[in-house]
Amino acid sequence: MELGETVSAVKSRRVLIGNEVCPAVIVIKDGKIHQILSDSKFSEDVGCEVLDVGNNVVMPGIVDCHVHVNEPGRTTWEGFWTATRAAAAGGVTTIVDMPLNSIPPTTTLSHFREKQQEATGKCFVDTAFWGGVIPGNQQELRPMIQAGVAGFKCFLIHSGVEEFPHVTDVDLHSAMKQLQGTGSVLLFHAELDLQQETKDTGDPSQYSTFLQSRPDVMEVEAVRMVTELCLQYKVRCHIVHLSSTKSLKLIQKAQQAGAPLTVETTHHYLSLCAEHIPAGATQFKCCPPIRGANNQEQLWSALKAGQIDMVVSDHSPCTPDLKKMDSGDFTQAWGGISSLQFGLPLFWSSARKRGFQLSDVVRLLSRKTAQLCSLDNQKGTLAPGYDADLVIWEPERTFQVEEGSIHHKNKLTPYLGTTLQGVVYATILRGQLVYREGSFCPEPLGKHLFIAQRKTQGQL
Repeated sequence: MELGETVSAVKSRRVLIGNEVCPAVIVIKDGKIHQILSDSKFSEDVGCEVLDVGNNVVMPGIVDCHVHVNEPGRTTWEGFWTATRAAAAGGVTTIVDMPLNSIPPTTTLSHFREKQQEATGKCFVDTAFWGGVIPGNQQELRPMIQAGVAGFKCFLIHSGVEEFPHVTDVDLHSAMKQLQGTGSVLLFHAELDLQQETKDTGDPSQYSTFLQSRPDVMEVEAVRMVTELCLQYKVRCHIVHLSSTKSLKLIQKAQQAGAPLTVETTHHYLSLCAEHIPAGATQFKCCPPIRGANNQEQLWSALKAGQIDMVVSDHSPCTPDLKKMDSGDFTQAWGGISSLQFGLPLFWSSARKRGFQLSDVVRLLSRKTAQLCSLDNQKGTLAPGYDADLVIWEPERTFQVEEGSIHHKNKLTPYLGTTLQGVVYATILRGQLVYREGSFCPEPLGKHLFIAQRKTQGQL
């Protein structure tokens, strides 16, 4: 079967159906899952193109709802062509592009149109788009919702780029009023600049110096603000890339009081810890920062207990010079980690040791992420009527992350040289074979996804 061809059926001895792994055949029609049959009930039609993947696991494709593609405007950092190839190679069949680091940012309807235009013909997987909330753009929010953005992202602290300023309390109240009744969601980078008196800054090449500059309390106080807003307006709110478990009690308390609040964490907080970051290794810098090993174990416990809803990459690449590898200065380096291609094996390598099952992988990396951006009626689930987006992989097999096998544009990542468990064999997008064993379909087959928002009250 050639790459790019339409697959009529996928057969495996290990198909994840609900919480069970069993032999099955997934029958595909018009890009959708038509039926899921046991081996005995499936009879091959003449000319039916069946892809038999043997003992490989077949699961719903990963939905990564936190990806910085940076195009247009910063295409030396990343772009739709390279990012979505990396996604396909990692079994990710849907990405949701963040509104910042591209120029212009996705903060107006016209900028959203520009982003779509730029992405056209370049996506190897399906792509949806977040909008952004910045000071003064509240009148743009409803037009962007009607045009199909997945929701909105804002920063409570400097974003790192001048064209995406952080919001104030006044901006947030204005935005919340616009979002009431729309069913849309507001995502928060939850750190507050508490303007603590900084002591002697310490050695900038030591990771501990950077970590001390972004303490847990910055996250805790930001989350406190979000929970209050969420309860006041009853607008769906979401905490992106939670790093500190000290915020979890606030989140739980708000949820118990009726706040429509969800929370994600990332592969780097679950896989990396502060104690093991070498001096000058600025490829490990991100915001909020990677914290200590005890905090990491608490994140895993919170995931297991259902206190954290999902896991994403927060793929945030840049050019190597911005990482200041020559000086090793953590205070000056760009904060962002590239991991889009390796999310599934990163998660599985650690999760399997902690008693997580394949069904947990689907829940945390596919189903809940699809739910966040209102794509759960077509993505993230293996069932009739859903898009035939499949990742076919070998959970037992290991591989080493090497520069030559990385498909995102800039190869710098803290995972270089790491051995991971779980090898993606093939990726199927709406019934079409887009990736197999290191090779891609000749042309990008991804579509743009526009979200039909679920109104909660009133009309847009």
